[in-house]
Amino acid sequence: MRRPILSAAAVATAALGLCAGPALAKTPPPHHPKPTPTPVPAAPVHATAKLYIYDAFFVRHRTVEVPGRAFHVTGYVSRYEPDQKVTLTARLGKKIVRTRRLNVHADKSGHGAHFVGTIKAPRAGILHLRVTHPRTPRLTGFHAGRGVEVLPESTHSKLFVSLVQQRLAKLHIYMPMSGVWDLQTELAVDAYHRLIGRGTSDVLDHRTLADLLDGKGAFTVRDPQAGRHVEGDLGDQLLALIVGSQVKRIYPISSGKPSTPTILGRYRVYSRVPGFLPDGMYYSDFFIRGYAIHGYDPAPNYPASHGCMRLPISDAISVYNWLALGDVVDVYE
Repeated sequence: MRRPILSAAAVATAALGLCAGPALAKTPPPHHPKPTPTPVPAAPVHATAKLYIYDAFFVRHRTVEVPGRAFHVTGYVSRYEPDQKVTLTARLGKKIVRTRRLNVHADKSGHGAHFVGTIKAPRAGILHLRVTHPRTPRLTGFHAGRGVEVLPESTHSKLFVSLVQQRLAKLHIYMPMSGVWDLQTELAVDAYHRLIGRGTSDVLDHRTLADLLDGKGAFTVRDPQAGRHVEGDLGDQLLALIVGSQVKRIYPISSGKPSTPTILGRYRVYSRVPGFLPDGMYYSDFFIRGYAIHGYDPAPNYPASHGCMRLPISDAISVYNWLALGDVVDVYE
């Protein structure tokens, strides 16, 4: 009896223990999942900064300060990220005098950010300020700079003299802006000493300079309802030209000496005489009988007149040109 002849495929199927059917079962191909693409990091956002100095001084379009006086450096950053810091460096000449790490704070508007630092220069010279921010994954690195001219406290420095004159004028002390340390500047410094209750002196010492730069001192208007008027404060030996509550100019005066005191009270200008009178009175505004506001030489820094309110000769025309007939003159101690 013949045995059936099996095909090679049938033999292989039998050997693997598989059932042979009408067709061979197909093995599915292996599954290979697609790899997840690696995200490309976003490029850092471009950022910039600008520096501003608000409480220094600006004289002849230059930013100036004096040694030892602290001032604030404020910076604005175009982009903000949490825990952001900048480095502020102050260099005087080739020497670094201050380095500070400053926190950056987001603006309330949500656009940009800001920081504030305090700096003072130990001596005169050009103070170079520079703020830097390193590159981060989210922000580009950036920097900004600003220069401040630190002035010597010297009357030979034209910028320093201009600064002093500017600050005196800011307090309404009569001060022609000559840029030169002259008699008019000394008169204004003397008036400032009187204004802050520090006696009389035309010497600008360091303490007085510090007060002047900080804006200390103000003439207190006694009668703001008087409209355009003059107040003669004999206690401080000052004369103020006033409109309502606004002081326009302040001058040093020399009122009546103890034997011939200046009359107190409220009066009005009734007569005006330009030029010199025979007794030396210069550009006079009379407010009662022979009492007047006028220029005279001398007009010392103490009561010395015969009852009038003497002005230095260099101040007389300025006061005369401001006053008019009928203006109120209020004299008090």
